[in-house]
Amino acid sequence: MEKHITLAQLKEVAQEAYNQFKSNTDGKNADYIPYLANIDKNLFGISICLLNGQTVEIGDTEYRFGIESVSKVHTAILVLRQYGAQKLLDMIGADATGLPFNSIIAILLENDHPSTPLVNAGAITACSMVQPVGDAKKKWDAIVSNITDLCGSAPQLIDELYKSESATNFNNRSIAWLLKNYNRIYDDPDMSLDLYTRQCSLGITAKQLSVAAATVANKGVNPVTKKEVFEADLSPKITSLISTVGFYEHTGDWLYTSGIPAKTGVGGGVMGVLPGQFGISAFAPPLDGSGNSVKAQLAIKYIMNKLGLNVFGGDHAVFG
Repeated sequence: MEKHITLAQLKEVAQEAYNQFKSNTDGKNADYIPYLANIDKNLFGISICLLNGQTVEIGDTEYRFGIESVSKVHTAILVLRQYGAQKLLDMIGADATGLPFNSIIAILLENDHPSTPLVNAGAITACSMVQPVGDAKKKWDAIVSNITDLCGSAPQLIDELYKSESATNFNNRSIAWLLKNYNRIYDDPDMSLDLYTRQCSLGITAKQLSVAAATVANKGVNPVTKKEVFEADLSPKITSLISTVGFYEHTGDWLYTSGIPAKTGVGGGVMGVLPGQFGISAFAPPLDGSGNSVKAQLAIKYIMNKLGLNVFGGDHAVFG
């Protein structure tokens, strides 16, 4: 069924979500990364980017926060651009682990591959695959350039966050060398881990994430810059990865209640992709026990359910 939704209606629903949840005090900032523990817990923003480039922004949508695990989507896209869909499947995989994002057991259970580029193990492997292999500077430049293409504007490294993460990433160091043991890391392990840590420390805004999500929803064409970032046939591959493991072991519950594939990060950001419709993001630092932003989840669920849109529902919205 075709649904007609005006921009005014979309803004109204987003404002309702913001008003309803802005005073929510559930959850707490990530405290295992010192920098994140000190972010203002009252920050809250919602951004929606339509495929014609129009955006709806409510609240703190220009505040730069740590992109963290949402960056896994961006680097998975870069690997797809450089290698193609089959190579990503062969060298990493596209299956959910059913375990936490930083699980070492998941690698031991499936020692033939790290399962998916959207958990820590697969994301470190993805960083090792970024071309050109062996050149840390050029690899980093490729990662940042790709994120810039997707977002329509450049992210900025939060140096304090990068130092904080580098000083506390003991679990990820174990993951990197375990992958080396199974021949599932394709460049120097320490370099690959550093690239992953740096990309997670990039500062991004809710607006930028909604534009990146809309680029995926728009089959690879950035709706703001009009640049073709990746080939259209990669878009469903990316969305399937997000659908499978965007909320890690709670992805099924998320899809069941929200109806939109979305990727979360401990910096407080959530980025959702509704194919052929829009990209949406929300940001608020306090997290639930699984490391997902409480208010961002509530806001996106509210908007999706109020609009009556669902990736599994078969409805198509016309905005204007």
